Amino acid sequence: MTDHAGAADGPRASRPGPAAPVRRLTVLYDAQCSLCAFLRDWLVRQPQLVPLELVPAGSDEARRRYPGLDHGATLEEITVVGDAGQVYRSTAAWIVTLWALREHRPLAHRLSTPSGARFAKGAVLAAAKWRGAQGGGARQDGARGGGRVYQHADGWSYDPHQGWTYTPPGCDSGTCVTG
Repeated sequence: MTDHAGAADGPRASRPGPAAPVRRLTVLYDAQCSLCAFLRDWLVRQPQLVPLELVPAGSDEARRRYPGLDHGATLEEITVVGDAGQVYRSTAAWIVTLWALREHRPLAHRLSTPSGARFAKGAVLAAAKWRGAQGGGARQDGARGGGRVYQHADGWSYDPHQGWTYTPPGCDSGTCVTG
């Protein structure tokens, strides 16, 4: 899979020979994030020029479909996968998703320009900041961000108010001997 940003004439895979057109996109979204769930619901209501499939990031389905992806990273930032193996992340993922929507394709074209990309990046950062400010339950999947306490199986956890902390596995009481 290769990473891409949307081009003015639409996203295409950069592979030897003729470019592969995008005929279907899979949007991987954080199902535990209220903003992400809201945007998922909004996307399914939009008229689509390119069909969108919305799959929870880090889910068994996402791992089955895309075994080569860093699924922890897909929980941290929006990731979109094209039917020919194209992978779009962050700002490029938002632009290609808008490009797939009938009413928003012109906006996607504007956002794919250098000045539009700066605006799009600002919007993505604002959404990430909002997402990071939201509270919620703890997650056990090893992801970071999202404003919740995230815990890794290796003992590391992140709390947006306290930062990163380490509790060796099996040492929840804090009484383990360190070596």
